[in-house]
Amino acid sequence: MTKLLVVFGATGQQGGSIISYVLNDADLSSQYKIRAITRDPSSSSAQALKEMDVDVVKADLNDELTLNVAMNGAHTVFAMTTPTFGCDAKVREVIQGKAIADAAVAQRAQYIIFSTLPHVGKVSNGKYTKVTGFDAKAEIHEYITTLPIRSAFFAPGSFMQNFQQIMAPRPTGSGVYVIARHVSPHTQLPLIDTVGDTGKYVGAILAEPDKYEGKVFCAATALYSMEEIAQTIYKASGKKVTYEQISEDKFREGLPSWGDMLIEMMLYQQDFGYYGPQTKELVAWAAENARGKVTTFEEYLTKNPLPMH
Repeated sequence: MTKLLVVFGATGQQGGSIISYVLNDADLSSQYKIRAITRDPSSSSAQALKEMDVDVVKADLNDELTLNVAMNGAHTVFAMTTPTFGCDAKVREVIQGKAIADAAVAQRAQYIIFSTLPHVGKVSNGKYTKVTGFDAKAEIHEYITTLPIRSAFFAPGSFMQNFQQIMAPRPTGSGVYVIARHVSPHTQLPLIDTVGDTGKYVGAILAEPDKYEGKVFCAATALYSMEEIAQTIYKASGKKVTYEQISEDKFREGLPSWGDMLIEMMLYQQDFGYYGPQTKELVAWAAENARGKVTTFEEYLTKNPLPMH
């Protein structure tokens, strides 16, 4: 008898990767039937899921009734929240995450896999307090562990996809591209191909839920310093790319309203490590336990050349 897997964020990078992985894995596709949760079932992404015989259901994280309907009959739930901005950003995200978890319990789901992140405020001993998108997920994570439902956790590293957009090297006008940030060139980021590999990590949990109950997959292929990132892009693109450490004030220029969060997030990674002092070991364990070989940054750039003209 197949089990119902309910996937939140189904049309995004994480949820979409999980759905694709399960559908294309002979064992998992025979064990699980998928229900995709989205805010807009009429979107092209949602329609594409329907064509793959995936049940698509609309739900609003701020509407308890829709969450209960979405998880009716669920065996396993992949849950995630997206960061919001403003003075009450963390509070709003925590409320949404707890609402998903409460609905899963109310509908008697047996297992929840939550997309979590480390608590920056706690890891940094209160030094960095503005990384609300991380701290909110950490507080939801902690709440889930108090509920009468089995759980495991997926903690994605820094998305390789970000180098297509927000972290893309910028042209200097002299044929050279630069990645300019306010942190040391030795600052290490754990990089994950979110689209290609999320399903491999969550798929491991789905395949062996007993083995991984209570575990956290600190999901990334490896750690890359800012200098190594620039050099890897240089080798892949053939375009000269350098890393430049600039002042915090200069980096702040042109940042959006949530710029303080970005500034503190990177300083936290520089000072404490993305997942804290055991980042290297945690990343290695997750990569070893993924269900399939995970993608190196070099492989990602070969498949997805950056838009450098």
